Amino acid sequence: MTVLSQAKAVLATALAGLCLSGAAQAADAYPNKPIRLIVPFAAGGTTDIVARVVAEGLGRELGQAVVVENRGGGGGSIGADALVRSAPDGYTLGVATVSTMATNPATNPKNPYNPLKDFAPITNMVNVPNVLTVNPSVPAKNMAEFIALLKANPGKYSYASSGAGGIGHLDGELFKSLTKTDMVHVPYRGSGPALNDVIAGQVNAQFDNLPSSMPHIQAGKLRALAVAAPKRLPTLPDVPTFSEGGLPEMDNMAWYGLVAPAGTPQAVIDRIHDATVKALKDPKIIQRLADGGSLVDGNTPAEYAAQIKRELELRQRIAKERNIQSTN
Repeated sequence: MTVLSQAKAVLATALAGLCLSGAAQAADAYPNKPIRLIVPFAAGGTTDIVARVVAEGLGRELGQAVVVENRGGGGGSIGADALVRSAPDGYTLGVATVSTMATNPATNPKNPYNPLKDFAPITNMVNVPNVLTVNPSVPAKNMAEFIALLKANPGKYSYASSGAGGIGHLDGELFKSLTKTDMVHVPYRGSGPALNDVIAGQVNAQFDNLPSSMPHIQAGKLRALAVAAPKRLPTLPDVPTFSEGGLPEMDNMAWYGLVAPAGTPQAVIDRIHDATVKALKDPKIIQRLADGGSLVDGNTPAEYAAQIKRELELRQRIAKERNIQSTN
């Protein structure tokens, strides 16, 4: 090695050391101001409920307020795109869902972001069963009766979703395809507004995540016909799974994770991950989430990245097979 080569090698090593030192110092100083958490759906839905419960615990662990900001619309794409455009410094995070990371990108050719390249996965916070509910005025007491009702009245009944291209939309279209029935799709800017109209009877049914629907099921304002889960839930022991009703393809649980913009320093990602996992081990948070039907996860960034990829591939396959396309 020449003297010049040796000098270059020494300089490169020194620069690398400075970069690592700078990154470590940045992680040590993080966070020194409040953190914004973008929820890509309207207030009142499951995404919002989970985000606020976890944000409270995460804020305690990080020593800074984690402020929830609802940015609904476009099946979650508006809020997700806002996160992508934020500075990758750890002070803007986002809640990632099956809708934002899989169904919307799978169904919308104009989706503004790449779910596999534009985000830095942190952890999947919770897994959540989905549920098919109807307004009590619908003359169907179980899923078999509901399917028979739809077949006898094609196009008469409607279902609400959190937005075109979202998980509720894709699940609704899959249900229609599997049962050979016809319902009118009514998209909203989040599951909260959709839920309100189903409760009011303006829309007949909804494929929703359990936490946002649970209080209304328990209060008798909604009738649960089936849950998407591996087995019946202790909180709804009388409600069968989709598999029990002959539709095993519908038994996919939703999930709600934490992501940052791509390029966020790994040391900061690790700091947020460790704080989130610690918050998710708090018995009070576990119970609050479980009361709504959410099951705590807390996997690693690498595991969550693989989970997002699997979900995207699944939803792409369903969208292609069912010829589902949205234009958010």
